[in-house]
Amino acid sequence: MHKARKQFGQHFLTDQNILDKIIRSINPKPGDRIIEIGPGQGAMTDLVLQHIRTMEVIEIDYDLAELLTLRHPSRLTIHRQDILKFDFNILKAQPSSLRIIGNLPYNISTPILFLLLKNMNLIIDMHLMLQKEVVDRMVASPGNKIYGRLSVMLQPYFKMESLFNIAPAAFSPPPKVNSSFVRITPRKIPLAEIINHGHYEEIVRAAFSQRRKTLRNTVKNFLSNDEIASLDIDPQLRPEVLEVAQFARLANCYTKKISK
Repeated sequence: MHKARKQFGQHFLTDQNILDKIIRSINPKPGDRIIEIGPGQGAMTDLVLQHIRTMEVIEIDYDLAELLTLRHPSRLTIHRQDILKFDFNILKAQPSSLRIIGNLPYNISTPILFLLLKNMNLIIDMHLMLQKEVVDRMVASPGNKIYGRLSVMLQPYFKMESLFNIAPAAFSPPPKVNSSFVRITPRKIPLAEIINHGHYEEIVRAAFSQRRKTLRNTVKNFLSNDEIASLDIDPQLRPEVLEVAQFARLANCYTKKISK
């Protein structure tokens, strides 16, 4: 029996009822190209392979990769790699051709989400298990105290739905936090027009770097008070009350300003 390794943030899902619920939510169909991030001992993998002929997994733990190879010698393509260093180009995937699933290591879940954001043009949908607190932040609305950088970075590009929560007892070893299973679908049209994603990211990061401060202080290196006010946005507002469209206006203004 493989012992969970703390350095990889391993918590293996063992509750069969939850696993069945997850597979019903994913609804794998023959012909789907499914990529699983962090398959662990293969609990989810085994069930998905009851519905499709082959799939691919990304697993950093060599011992677990070997275990899965022995169990499914001809039906799994295993990428033995750190997901944060994974190059999606090696998949040679067509646009909107991948379905991503996984129980993400909670200690690196946010960087993984940003990696998936960069590759969203390849993705049909994602079904991911994450720390409940992270999912709550992903789907939070303006004015909510947990609304922040993660919310504002993901919401323009993804529709996100928290499907159900999972208690620590469903895992071995049990994590110290509750989990949630979330469905993420790339939007065909972004929630707001963003001219330059890099500038949007810079503005959002700066705005939330000091949550208690107002826009006039947090984005002063990008836009003046007058420039902010010209967008019908009060410079005295704190970032957590702004909608995605308002952040887009700030970023687009900055893009136009520096391109003159």
